[in-house]
Amino acid sequence: MLQIDLWKRIVIWAVVALGLLLALPNAFYPRVESHNDAVKALEIGASGQELEEQVARWPSWMPSSLVNLGLDLRGGAHLLAEVQVEDVYQSRIESMWPEVRDLLREERDRVGPIRLQPTDSAELRVRLIEKPDEVEHAASLVRGLARPVSSLSGTGTSDIEVTTEGDEIVIRLSAAEQRATDDRTVRQALEIIRRRIDEVGTREPTIQRQGSDRILIQVPGVGSAAELKEIIGTTAQLTFQPVVGRTQNAEDAPGAGNEILPSMDQEETYYILERAPVVTGDELVDAQPDFDQNGRPAVSFRFDPTGARKFGNYTAANIGSPFAIVLDNEVISAPVIQSHIPGGSGIITGNFTVEESTQLAVLLRAGALPAGLDFLEERTIGPELGADSIEAGKIACVVAFILVLMFMAMSYGTFGLFANIALIINVGLIFGLLSLIGATLTLPGIAGIVLTIGMAVDANVLVFERIREEMKTAKGPARAIELGYEKALSAITDANITTFITALILYTMGSGPVRGFAITLGLGIITSVFTAIFVTRLIVIMWFERKRPKTVLQGRSLRLVPRDTKWDFFRRWRLSLGISAVLIVVAFGSFLLQGLNYGIDFRGGTTIRTESAQPVDVGAYRDAIQPMQLGDVTITEVFDPTFGEDENVAMIRIQAQDDTESVPAEIVEGVEAALQQAVPDLTFTSVESVGPKVSGELIQTAIIAVALAIGAVLIYIWLRFEWQFALGAVVALVHDVVLTIGIFSELQIQFDLAIIAALLTIVGYSLNDTVVVFDRVRENLRKYKKKPLSEVLNISINETLSRTVMTSVTTLLALGALYILGGDVIRGFVFAMIWGVIIGTYSSIFVASTILLWLGVTRDWSKPDANQGNQFANVDA
Repeated sequence: MLQIDLWKRIVIWAVVALGLLLALPNAFYPRVESHNDAVKALEIGASGQELEEQVARWPSWMPSSLVNLGLDLRGGAHLLAEVQVEDVYQSRIESMWPEVRDLLREERDRVGPIRLQPTDSAELRVRLIEKPDEVEHAASLVRGLARPVSSLSGTGTSDIEVTTEGDEIVIRLSAAEQRATDDRTVRQALEIIRRRIDEVGTREPTIQRQGSDRILIQVPGVGSAAELKEIIGTTAQLTFQPVVGRTQNAEDAPGAGNEILPSMDQEETYYILERAPVVTGDELVDAQPDFDQNGRPAVSFRFDPTGARKFGNYTAANIGSPFAIVLDNEVISAPVIQSHIPGGSGIITGNFTVEESTQLAVLLRAGALPAGLDFLEERTIGPELGADSIEAGKIACVVAFILVLMFMAMSYGTFGLFANIALIINVGLIFGLLSLIGATLTLPGIAGIVLTIGMAVDANVLVFERIREEMKTAKGPARAIELGYEKALSAITDANITTFITALILYTMGSGPVRGFAITLGLGIITSVFTAIFVTRLIVIMWFERKRPKTVLQGRSLRLVPRDTKWDFFRRWRLSLGISAVLIVVAFGSFLLQGLNYGIDFRGGTTIRTESAQPVDVGAYRDAIQPMQLGDVTITEVFDPTFGEDENVAMIRIQAQDDTESVPAEIVEGVEAALQQAVPDLTFTSVESVGPKVSGELIQTAIIAVALAIGAVLIYIWLRFEWQFALGAVVALVHDVVLTIGIFSELQIQFDLAIIAALLTIVGYSLNDTVVVFDRVRENLRKYKKKPLSEVLNISINETLSRTVMTSVTTLLALGALYILGGDVIRGFVFAMIWGVIIGTYSSIFVASTILLWLGVTRDWSKPDANQGNQFANVDA
């Protein structure tokens, strides 16, 4: 029966309503953004009528989560910093010398005098001058200084390794302690950077760990990467202050010489402290997670000699009194002094977990960066470029939306209108999900939404074309609609799962804008399937219950493919494969002879984007920077139909100066100054720098990502169909990837990280087409048990041809709008997508199916249920 239970209808409409409600704030972006900023300001203690008015501009009962705009849309600075964790090993091991020295001095009668030996490694070498025979005994004493590694992975191991070499004791950090130190160092650096940036009050910064020793920093609204580096480099204020009392009212009078500061982790708790600190963070040498005498997690710390004397005198006179550890005007801990703490070392005990003691140690050390930062990537995006990108993206989305809506309405009439309603809901659901998870929308992300607009109709096209077929044989429109959804479900599921696998690999392997594209693509797949299978179906059923038509999808409409085609796609298979082979040879030849025009993502270096009202004079630009002798410098003018008459854009690419370092900031500043002198009205809308180390890693990651995508597809198709189907699909995918790389090599279009995202999406799209054809082949092999495989393949391709062309055209309409109106920043990315759609449609028909014809399949009808699994018998191709 063609019906949906009432409770299911309520659930479907409830999900749609919730999604659209979550997306609604994005339609009032400036108003909601100012509301959110005002709410945050009031939460941290700010006040004022203007803030209250901004809060009132958006109802408190409405959702207020927004899609965050990426740097390429809002402008700001991006840094990828590598923490030099090895720097910490040396200082950490050197800080143990006083303890080792004092211990061995107590045993001077037996081990004799000692001397610290110079070394270039992260180790201590202590030589026994007069009694080398006692070196093993001395080493055993030093081993007694070992402490357990305070990390979950290092449980049961010691923090140091003590060995002997001749008359020397060698002390090194253990491998487990090095790993724990690496983790603590990166976390400490992350905490310091976050606190520094939060102090500036920027909106929606992204500060997150990337890999084992890298930190990604993206801050909207900051003028340049150099400015952001200055912010990160400032020093935190760490003090140790006497506690006078505690209160829950920040307005209490603290008394002369005192101050009231809030607790970091206890809400509505404030400490009254003496304003003059006992010791400052400048005198803190180290703080490490530790364990107390009862084996409970604690934090040990150590001061330098000056701080040790101050702290020892204070603790001796204040046993039983609390003292506060204050970081940036917040009390992070207020332990009680248990005893006199001489020597500058102490331990903070409390009801800690291992994680909490580690975090407290991180905060204690947050007065300065624990290790040097090597900036591997630097990007500065001007707000003007971001505003232009937003405007271009909006126009492209609207035009693509209108084109697809018109095309669907012309092609399917009333059912096309139903698909359009679902498409509008689909876009709303995407924004609702992006807002819910707090995702960041980038320019490639907008491309992902536009691509979703084109591909979202695919599931509906599959269903509608199937309903048209079923109307020829089914008993009435109700049964045709029911069978249309039932039989199209398998193809919809397989096609979208394979594309979703690609999106997952993109998200896992990618970073920055590529990851943003993967998020929108993945969410778009989920919402597209939901709207096609549930929303459109519900709308169709509600319409059918009211109208009770005698026929559906049989009237006049726009048809790109004749109603009943019987074309023989294998009559000239040698010609089609010959064309593919020639194109592949040309692609390889072009790649070998001239290679790819790699962007800085893969080559390393710096790209400066300039804009001026004056026409670009490449010669003048080159003459201005020639005296700097920078080596390989490329200057090109950017032409784009969306530019105004006074919008003249150029790109200056500076190759990395050597194989280990990126272009220094002072060289970039010198280039900008020289260009500014030659063209006074010149502005720099973006500056991007990538070090050779990262560029090399990106190439490796890109190759792995493409290989993983193809491998994952191979496994999935093999499991769902047969190995012959999987091999045919993979050959088609390799064909598409090679030809795409070939066209980029032949035309010398810039090949950057975004193109890798396009390649992987091409893999998903091409596979989508191939799976739809293969799904019909599998069905027809059961239906036509006696027909030869070539005839079954021809029937299947002809039956799905209308859907293939319709989906390709809707996708190309959306991509065409983005290519023409989306701006030059992502034109290469969109070109790759357009080429991929064309070549993917071709390969799914002529390459994948021909390979399957060659290999043959298996029909085994001896099994009781021919509808389960892949039960085919040998067919002579």
